[in-house]
Amino acid sequence: MKSKAEIINKDSLSPKGRVGVEVIFKLLSEIPDPEIPVINIIELGILRDVILTDDLCTIVITPTYSGCPAMRVIEDDIRTKLKEIGIVNVKVDLVYTPAWTTDWISDEAKEKLRAYGIAPPDHSSIDKQVLLGKSRDLKCPLCGSKDTEMISQFGSTACKALFRCKECKEPFDYFKCL
Repeated sequence: MKSKAEIINKDSLSPKGRVGVEVIFKLLSEIPDPEIPVINIIELGILRDVILTDDLCTIVITPTYSGCPAMRVIEDDIRTKLKEIGIVNVKVDLVYTPAWTTDWISDEAKEKLRAYGIAPPDHSSIDKQVLLGKSRDLKCPLCGSKDTEMISQFGSTACKALFRCKECKEPFDYFKCL
């Protein structure tokens, strides 16, 4: 990973000598999701926009669901990360429209989730079966078996359901489609 000095060089500055939007996105990609540290806030689709004006840096984020306890930590991490490069006038806008969806999780992040032991959503539509408490066939992220069962519609966090693989007997989280 590049140091802050390497990220911010003369080519990354705007004509007025300010850091550009691309550099800020790159810097914020270093912020992991507090509940799933193998993916960052960009890969998860939480970071929606960076808006620079003469005296303000506005960061637009969308929670994975309303009331997500990780959002305060993410806001603090954003402010800390930007302060490292001298940006102190920061506004973090929490937007709920459009609502976050698992469609915003990058394919790379889905693979990281699988490797971490969380079954990512396979498709981009709302998974009404899990949201309504009904089971569904899922591939175990640990052994690949499709012989799985839902234990609880809520896993380690409210945005995940808890499943168990009948083959390897291991429990695993499933990132619910929202």
